[in-house]
Amino acid sequence: MTALPGWSRPRLTALPSKGTTTMLDLRTGSARDCSGIARRTFLRVGGLAAFGLGLPQYLRARAEAPAAKAKAKRCILLWMQGGPSHIDTFDPKPDAPAEIRGEFGTIPTTLPGVRFADIVPMLAKQTDKLAIIRGHDPKNGSHGVADHLMMSGHKFNASLPFPCFGSVVAKERGYENGMLPFVQLGKNIDRRFNGGIAGFLGDQFNPFEVPDDPSAPQFKVRDLAVTTEAERIRLDRRYAMLADLENYQKTTESSSVMKARDEFYEKAHGIITGPVAKKAFDLKSENDKTRTRYGKNSLGQGCLLARRLIEAGVQFVTVTDGGWDTHTNNFKSLKDRLVPRVDQGFSALIEDLDTRGMLDETLVVWFGDFGRTPKVNPTAGRDHWSTAGVAIMAGGGLKVGQVVGKTNALAEVVTDTPVGPQDIAATIYATLGVNLHTWYKTQDGRPVELCPEGKPVKQLIG
Repeated sequence: MTALPGWSRPRLTALPSKGTTTMLDLRTGSARDCSGIARRTFLRVGGLAAFGLGLPQYLRARAEAPAAKAKAKRCILLWMQGGPSHIDTFDPKPDAPAEIRGEFGTIPTTLPGVRFADIVPMLAKQTDKLAIIRGHDPKNGSHGVADHLMMSGHKFNASLPFPCFGSVVAKERGYENGMLPFVQLGKNIDRRFNGGIAGFLGDQFNPFEVPDDPSAPQFKVRDLAVTTEAERIRLDRRYAMLADLENYQKTTESSSVMKARDEFYEKAHGIITGPVAKKAFDLKSENDKTRTRYGKNSLGQGCLLARRLIEAGVQFVTVTDGGWDTHTNNFKSLKDRLVPRVDQGFSALIEDLDTRGMLDETLVVWFGDFGRTPKVNPTAGRDHWSTAGVAIMAGGGLKVGQVVGKTNALAEVVTDTPVGPQDIAATIYATLGVNLHTWYKTQDGRPVELCPEGKPVKQLIG
């Protein structure tokens, strides 16, 4: 058997015992023998060649496996960078000691026996449309590497940056209605680690980034607001300069990298000068009542803009909200600034999508890096916490109106139905109809599986 670059030759092991039937399912790429041994387990101990199936054929079988039927056409990810406190929002512990319980009270939700912190009254009234994952186990409490894990479902590897959800969707779904497939709203991204990059997929699957605050009075997306001949000339000049730079770099970079970048810029240039994108990004066309309902702040208007973008054909939108690293003044920061804009913007987004008949086809996801320490520190803050957190999903045809999993009495660890970052990734991909066992080839020829460890949360998608 000839191995692909970057793949070690499998070590041959004994065949299954005589009389054991092994079945390879080319639809799923998995197999089981009658003893229940999974095909992937057998492969890991070197049984690949025993079936006369070389690695290229195996990878092809997995890659050609049909994706699950998509329940959702679009996805909006609300990314709370810094790590929101689970105990002060959607997993309160009112019976815990004061140093754990914190300063907030609790309020009932539309789900019997389920209570939220009293600073999220709007979302508390919409829990019939939400799946609250209290069993979320972030598995990492360090900024950057936790970001990468949460935004891709893969542990951080400096030599192999894995693409984030939006980039994978961009590759699998492509362009629709003359719109970019992946848009990033907000600039609070550590590009060294997390999902703001396409990783080994290549530059053409990077997001179209909008770093400016959409709530600013003079908000406009650079290069979209081409209204005069002078502005158009300036834009064309900028792309001409870029082309000159590209020609220079061709002498120092690989042709595959240059081709990817050329493709991205060519498509982006055509799209941002077209009418569809210009209309989608025009927040001023929304009436003031709608803009006020979402909240006239960066997150609220980002949620509204995300809704407009998916209506226009964007496949995946990430809305980033920073400032959640509340080591000091946790309660004041949450009450005065952070949580009210989530409560207002997130609830308005769910309500708006539902009213427009778009919620069942739009997956909405809310989470951050990790949870916060159950015990309040001496500066009235909460620090990083890697063994408990909270995530929320809505729409996309999911089974909502429920709480998935739980933590112990002090919100320290998950005690029922743990859901890791890999499982969240698997749920997102499965809901969007992306085959979890898709294989990609890195630039050095290494085969990489999209989601080898995670499993879709069965309580949500069956």
